[in-house]
Amino acid sequence: MPTSPLNVLYIDDDPALARLVQKALGRRGYNVEHAPDAEQGHARIEQGGIDVVILDHHLPTGTGLDVLATLSTRTDVPPVVYVTGAVETRIAVQALKAGAMDYVPKTVDAEFLELLSSAIDQAADKARLMRAKEKAEREVREARDRAEILLAEVNHRVANSLAMVAALVRMQTNAIADKTAKAALGETQARILAIAGVHRRLYTSDDVRVVEIDEYLKGLASELAISMQEAGHQAHLRVDVDPMSVPTDRAVPIGVIVTELVTNAFKYAYPDGATGQVRVMLSLLKPGIATLAVEDDGIGWRGEGMAQGTGLGARIVKAMATTLGATPLYGQQDKGTRVAIEFAI
Repeated sequence: MPTSPLNVLYIDDDPALARLVQKALGRRGYNVEHAPDAEQGHARIEQGGIDVVILDHHLPTGTGLDVLATLSTRTDVPPVVYVTGAVETRIAVQALKAGAMDYVPKTVDAEFLELLSSAIDQAADKARLMRAKEKAEREVREARDRAEILLAEVNHRVANSLAMVAALVRMQTNAIADKTAKAALGETQARILAIAGVHRRLYTSDDVRVVEIDEYLKGLASELAISMQEAGHQAHLRVDVDPMSVPTDRAVPIGVIVTELVTNAFKYAYPDGATGQVRVMLSLLKPGIATLAVEDDGIGWRGEGMAQGTGLGARIVKAMATTLGATPLYGQQDKGTRVAIEFAI
């Protein structure tokens, strides 16, 4: 017997059996209403408040399968226990496929009522569990959507704040005359913009857990080329990157590494107004492993001896590579510089 009264709708054109079912189930604690045909059954379900529907197969117009077909087009309908003749197993299977939650063979003995009572309880319990599951899944989806919106807003604000910091650094750069200080501030601005670029990618992405690193590097390289050419460096930048997604926490060090290597190549590979090419390449070496390389055809440096400038860029590249579990490798070539980093994505 249910712990609280269940409202049951019995759809059957047999008034004598309907009265028997109403009395028997009433004694078991159910509130049983009767509908003699499909039309009245649909009308009562439409009013709401029904916990379980008992549906007979044979009706004055059509069958219970027709009723199930109509109910399948609606949402939030009560579970259905289908009633068929004892030899109508095929029809019972059709009813289950059409949406009935259970079926009971129709007989004239007490066992029919016992089975009906058990089926009602099980259908009601299963329906409650399904509603609870749907509610929990809906709440999880809503919570996830809210979190994604908030995270996108955070990334948007971080990107804007970093862009503002970069603008302040640029203003400070323009306000001083010392060339060494101006160069240092310009490099600092480039690093800030590289990190801001990751956050810009995140707040426009469908999945904030990863960054499409190929698109990010193309945008970053374009900004770097414009910035370096405005500073009077005449090299040309070429970007050749394979489509690839990397976790967000790996995108930032990759961006900083590219910023440092490209900036150094523009500044030192082609001195005295010389021009040439700087190439950024990213490719999948093997499943799960990528290779990032920056190379030029300039005067060359193999990572040994005194670095040009302050050497800060080389130290930053090494530190960022360490966060990727990698080590910068300087290529042994006749001219130019090649720095490659192999890392797990």
